[in-house]
Amino acid sequence: MEILTWSTLSTAEQKTALKRSPLIGDSGLEQSVRAILDAVATRGDAAIQEFNQKFDGFNSAKIGELRMGEAEIAAASARVSPELKAAISKAMANIDVFHSAQQFRPIDMETEAGVRCELRSEPIEKVGLYIPGGSAPLISTVMMLALPAKIAGCEQRVLVSPPPINDAIIYAANACGITEIYQVGGAQAIAALAFGTETIPAVDKIFGPGNRYVTEAKRLVSQDGRCTVCIDMPAGPSEVLVIADSDANCEFIAADLLSQAEHGPDSQVILVTDSQAIADGVNDALTKQLAVLPRCDIAATALLSSRTFVVDDMLQAAQVSNQYGPEHLIIQTRFPREVLKNIRAAGSVFLGAYTPESVGDYASGTNHVLPTYGYSRAVSSLSLADFSRRFTVQELSAKGLIGLGQAVMTLASNELLDAHKNAIAIRLASLEK
Repeated sequence: MEILTWSTLSTAEQKTALKRSPLIGDSGLEQSVRAILDAVATRGDAAIQEFNQKFDGFNSAKIGELRMGEAEIAAASARVSPELKAAISKAMANIDVFHSAQQFRPIDMETEAGVRCELRSEPIEKVGLYIPGGSAPLISTVMMLALPAKIAGCEQRVLVSPPPINDAIIYAANACGITEIYQVGGAQAIAALAFGTETIPAVDKIFGPGNRYVTEAKRLVSQDGRCTVCIDMPAGPSEVLVIADSDANCEFIAADLLSQAEHGPDSQVILVTDSQAIADGVNDALTKQLAVLPRCDIAATALLSSRTFVVDDMLQAAQVSNQYGPEHLIIQTRFPREVLKNIRAAGSVFLGAYTPESVGDYASGTNHVLPTYGYSRAVSSLSLADFSRRFTVQELSAKGLIGLGQAVMTLASNELLDAHKNAIAIRLASLEK
């Protein structure tokens, strides 16, 4: 990776150096995705079948319906090895424990005498779960989405994934309580979940990471007047930033960087270190490890838009990381929790030499659906709360209205909203009779 000394860069050069991959933000992307959305919105299943054939070489009219039947799910599950089933079971257990601990605790209190306020939570009724497939079928994403949706109590949980769906994805979905599985991926899957088709139901909220087409489709449907659908977050091509000091292990760092670079050519990895020796050593380790990776071409392309920054100290390292706002942040230093004190923006943080990002991707228990593109400066990692909607309740007694009424009327009057004021005044008058 290109090595840059942070303190020698101007502010403009620093900003440029932290830009995401040029593969992101293709000027023709929005137009291409809009065409797909329009086709699905107007032609439903017919458009889905055409896109399945065009993009995935999958003819659903011959191989079966878009929705997988019970027999297909059972057959796919039977083909999964006992070893993989055991690994899925272990990961599910940790994810279940961590997300169950996030159960909402309601608030019910009096803010003053006779004025009762509550905060309640209800599960989102219909959720759509997008699972990336293609060259890297993300079995783990099934668990990261399906288990929280189940724990939250979402009534309808719809899963979509590019065809043909990997057997392990089908097995994990079934193990997590998913009964609706549809064979469709890409922007067309997002369109189906947003608008609904003859076969695929429209949902209230769409979850899941994906490539830039999926990410753009999620953005567009969330702003489309033809539907009313929310999205979880901007979750696109994967990225990691590693903060390392002179005590760090170069082989570990290279392995962590490549674990994200292999996701796709539009992934990006960053190393921030206060040691020139570490910067050079990691480049050597990258060369050796890359040579034996089956997905070396993909990772090598991602590395072209990745770089190393040599900083003055760990405080500056934290500042660089906060400015970038990484999806994943690995802190491999002698005292990682000291560095953590200065971290303000990251989707998920991994501390110490023995906490590779891979554990969070699969089985530690935290969720791996995280904000990218620097949105971690304002957007949180996925949690149980995302599968619910919170709402407030208020109830006033006559005494409460008497105590609060004059303040409300004064505020309404000063905002020139007389009907608001009258809604209070007419009630107070009734209490005087």
